[in-house]
Amino acid sequence: MGATQLQIMGQGWLLFELTHSALMLGYLGAAAAIPAILMTLFGGVLADQLNKRYLLMTTSLLVAFLLAVLGALDYLNLAQAWHVILIAGMVSFVSGFDWPTRQAIFPTLIAREDMLSAVALNSIIWQSCRMVMPALGGIVLAFTDTWVIFFFCSLGFIVMFVVVAGLRLNIQNFVSATGSTFTRIIEGVRFILNRRTFLILISLSYGGMFFVSSFMQLMPAFAELLDIGESGYGYLISITGVGSVIGTMLVGAAQQSRRLGRIILVATFLSGMFIYLFAVSTGLLAGTRMAYPLAMAAALLVSLFSSVFMITSMTVLQLQVPDHLRGRVMGFHGITYSMMPLGGLLSGYIATLVSAPFAIALCASVYLLMVVVIALTQPVIRHIDGSS
Repeated sequence: MGATQLQIMGQGWLLFELTHSALMLGYLGAAAAIPAILMTLFGGVLADQLNKRYLLMTTSLLVAFLLAVLGALDYLNLAQAWHVILIAGMVSFVSGFDWPTRQAIFPTLIAREDMLSAVALNSIIWQSCRMVMPALGGIVLAFTDTWVIFFFCSLGFIVMFVVVAGLRLNIQNFVSATGSTFTRIIEGVRFILNRRTFLILISLSYGGMFFVSSFMQLMPAFAELLDIGESGYGYLISITGVGSVIGTMLVGAAQQSRRLGRIILVATFLSGMFIYLFAVSTGLLAGTRMAYPLAMAAALLVSLFSSVFMITSMTVLQLQVPDHLRGRVMGFHGITYSMMPLGGLLSGYIATLVSAPFAIALCASVYLLMVVVIALTQPVIRHIDGSS
């Protein structure tokens, strides 16, 4: 997890150093998203059929190798923009198999009654890495170079391989390899389309990452607007991890609420609203004394409410999906995390026409409209009851 955070940070900084283009950051986002989105469909099928431990070992080794190659190119001063984008795409391709496998393996390790706590714990670990690693990475960048970051990332995935290889688990596959891959994908799609709760929560997850959290993809451009350098860039990313950890801690108080559906809708609405504060602080207030503190506060609050939504909604889905469809259905949900860099392509393009702050404010407006329409027209979400 720490290696993944450093990878995202290092690739963005290296590419912006090479090009100074928000649009190129958008292309990087597309490369980090599209292969994962396409391959997640097949990854979910494999996760439901093959040995999950061996799959995770394989994906860890492949990502370690790719990041070591990028580190070597950077160290030798041979790295070009297309190298960064190509390797990001290849890592994304592998991640399309990795993510649904992780989601499918969780229920084999966790009792049903502990699911919300387990999802929250997993989020705390993930967000703690978002909190700590970019700050450390910013300091490393200030004193060394991006190639050091990439070699640390490669080492992180090698550690992942060693840990997974040491697990001794009796994991049963839920389905036999009958029917075509396409048929099994359609089975997962049909399940989602026929369950309104799954369809809407997954759609909200996609929209939140694409229109709201995609501001993370343009963070090097915002760091330049705020004139905060490498360390400030690292702290700006890290504060999103702080917000997510706080949001995760707050979830416990809401997990048994009869108004859980309303909490989900309010949290996702507020995550979009605070994008406006981030846009103002990096746009209208850029160059003033208040700009950086306000940007930090806004980034924290966006991440806090996004975290509340993601944990509560994922728990609802994990508790309701049948085991034999878990890899495929949660694989579709896993596409959520590829929507953030893909959204960076849209916001990066808009930023080249106007500005980065205007781009993220416009995207947040689209998402807020989506949330309002769902809140007014979909009682199945408003009436989700945590006590049941």
